[in-house]
Amino acid sequence: MVLSFITWTVRPEVFQVDSLNLTPNVLTLGILLCVAWLIIDRVLDRKRSEKDWSGTLMAGLIGLGLAYLRANNPEGLTVGPIAVRWYGMMFLIGFIIGYRIIWHMFRHEGAPESWLPTLLIYVAVATIVGARLGHVFFYEWDYYSAHPEKIIAFWEGGLASHGGTIAIIIAILIYSRSVTKRSSLWTFDRLVVAIALVGCLIRLGNLFNSEIFGTATTLPWGFKYPLSREWQMLYAPTDSACHPTQIYEALAYLTLFVVLMWMYWKKNAQERPGLIFGVFLIGIFLPRLLIEFVKNPQEEFERAMTLNMGQLLSVPFILAGILLVYYAMTHPRLHLTFPNKFPDENKPAK
Repeated sequence: MVLSFITWTVRPEVFQVDSLNLTPNVLTLGILLCVAWLIIDRVLDRKRSEKDWSGTLMAGLIGLGLAYLRANNPEGLTVGPIAVRWYGMMFLIGFIIGYRIIWHMFRHEGAPESWLPTLLIYVAVATIVGARLGHVFFYEWDYYSAHPEKIIAFWEGGLASHGGTIAIIIAILIYSRSVTKRSSLWTFDRLVVAIALVGCLIRLGNLFNSEIFGTATTLPWGFKYPLSREWQMLYAPTDSACHPTQIYEALAYLTLFVVLMWMYWKKNAQERPGLIFGVFLIGIFLPRLLIEFVKNPQEEFERAMTLNMGQLLSVPFILAGILLVYYAMTHPRLHLTFPNKFPDENKPAK
């Protein structure tokens, strides 16, 4: 018998508007504007002392998206009702706050401010593309191999955090080589502090969506999810509450965020390259591995597995985190200076 429970009836939408008709002319105009943006951005970039490809990359991505919509909807496209969802809002809030956190870190260490916009583009693109491809390859390859046109339809659902992590690692390796010219550990040790907070907010987005919850429980903080089709099929017949695993993970990641902030600002842990990154990997994926034991399988094939796909994918990251912590603690500590200003700050205008 459930002694106490919380019935979660919050809808995933923040707000909704009526249908929006995008005619072929509107889509074509959008493509032309993106082409103009590309040209103008390249002309202006020639006048800059440092190359910044973020504007070009963003315009290119938007242009390709519009071109795809135009090619596949020659008669026009009706989008509606347009819904702004809490999940997307949590993502956006996380990126905004995370950008500000890293801005303060870069300024604290005297790193160029011009590195920030490019870093945001690299991480945003890697997160979405990697999380989508992670779901495609790790969880539903049989379906997507038969329907490849659905791979880009990330708005229909299906993102995997392990895929996003792999893509971000690849993106930062490229970013460090082409932009900062520093060790990738330098970027990772700053970036992951913000990512821990983003992870917390994403799990709260899952809560608003009434998704990725746990198995039945009689604990007093059990949740019922009447808006979830999965809960209605599995648990409504017995009126069972479930583990709110979204909250478990959100609290774990929030705790990790506080620890990493303390390590950076109070203990100057960035002077041991790889230490913050290693603690992050352990702090993200060890709770994920443990919480999965009380979480419903995301795909049918996982029911026959001792460790599900999320747990198996977490193990290499945990081991990598342990190795990074060992590496950081067995190598000499650096002695960094903290000018608390950007390199070009307070310079007289030319």
